[in-house]
Amino acid sequence: MTTSTHLVRTRRFLPLFVTQLLGAFNDNLYKNAMVLYVVYNVYSSEAEEARFSAIASALFILPFFLLSALAGQLADMRDKAQIIRVVKACEIAIMLVGGAGLVMAWLGMEVEAIAIPLMLVALLAMGVHSTFFGPIKYAILPQHLHDNEVLAGTGLVEAGTYIAILAGTILAGWIPVEVAAGGVVLTALVGYISGRQVPPAPPLQEAQKIDFNVFTASWRLIRNTTRHSQVFMAIVAISFFWTVGTVLFIQFPPLAKNVLYASKEVASLFLVMFSVGIAIGSMSINALLKGTVSARYSPASVIVMGLFVIAFYAVCRMWPDMPGQALMDVSTFIVQPLAIPLLLSLLGIAVAGGMFVVPLYAFLTTVVDKSETARTIAANNIVNSGAMVAGALIAGALSSAGVALVDQLLLGAAMCVVSAWLGWLLYKAEKAAQTA
Repeated sequence: MTTSTHLVRTRRFLPLFVTQLLGAFNDNLYKNAMVLYVVYNVYSSEAEEARFSAIASALFILPFFLLSALAGQLADMRDKAQIIRVVKACEIAIMLVGGAGLVMAWLGMEVEAIAIPLMLVALLAMGVHSTFFGPIKYAILPQHLHDNEVLAGTGLVEAGTYIAILAGTILAGWIPVEVAAGGVVLTALVGYISGRQVPPAPPLQEAQKIDFNVFTASWRLIRNTTRHSQVFMAIVAISFFWTVGTVLFIQFPPLAKNVLYASKEVASLFLVMFSVGIAIGSMSINALLKGTVSARYSPASVIVMGLFVIAFYAVCRMWPDMPGQALMDVSTFIVQPLAIPLLLSLLGIAVAGGMFVVPLYAFLTTVVDKSETARTIAANNIVNSGAMVAGALIAGALSSAGVALVDQLLLGAAMCVVSAWLGWLLYKAEKAAQTA
């Protein structure tokens, strides 16, 4: 029996895995249902659509930047299972608000004045929810799992997250928005039930005073991570990866509609391909490394990712112009001559990205003491989210400045080069630590 198969049959892993899977599913069902509905049914301008997509992404990410330090302190100084129960209870209330916004938009009731602001408020609140859950889902692994199970557990969490993103994204593109409104509330209820089954995970150190000043706490948290050069380099490399991912996710809906002349189901298909690829990459790198935490393959992986971004850009540039034509559904899109190269290049981006990022997350939970893992994950979330918000703002600014969506893809390719350099530095630090 493999380690992965064994883990999903244990109570010390399965309830957490199911809870985080449902949370990721709900995030993406709600966010994508909202963005796709607004892009395809409310706005009719490429710049407005790209700007709304960027605003939605920035609002979801912003709480990670502001509140991760507080979330990390709470996770290290309080019972992690108890925090999960509180967070998942809050998700139910948040989804009631977001679901109401979706229903109002569907009914055409004060769409721009009330429904869209209501949906964005709920999205911001879901960002807060995920900020407090994020450090726990990784930090609890070294506490409940054996040392030789942590990499497999991390890979399963990452793969499960992207399978959940896949499911949520598919449904968001295919089911009516009013059904999505009910679905997000139901999923929140089930997530709360599964969260109550997570075994206790008491703090591994004596309770300390919590710093509620989010700015000083964030700075102190990030500064403390510099004590571990490998951890800090992993955080920076992960941040560049997610900035690339953010720019791509922002671009997919308006790119599908305005450049490829494709329906929201095709936009959903793009997000699905990205999610499947990340899951494949997550599991593949675990098999290659055979349970060893190492950045050995990270530089090559992200270079390959950059090459696939360039290939995706090239195919988009060659796509034929079809002004005035009805938006293509999935069956019409798939038979286009360039559709398969487009989807394969997108899949390649995601597979290489998954192989790059999973070992870096494992560094964050294995290099530091177990009593500090939640705060290390929180520091990672602060830096990641700051970089992702910056990426969202840059994408929005480029759209406002009239830069074509296709040309914005080159920004992601350039950032892959920086990520490869950071991955190489991390591998050097890893080798130096092993020698010492």
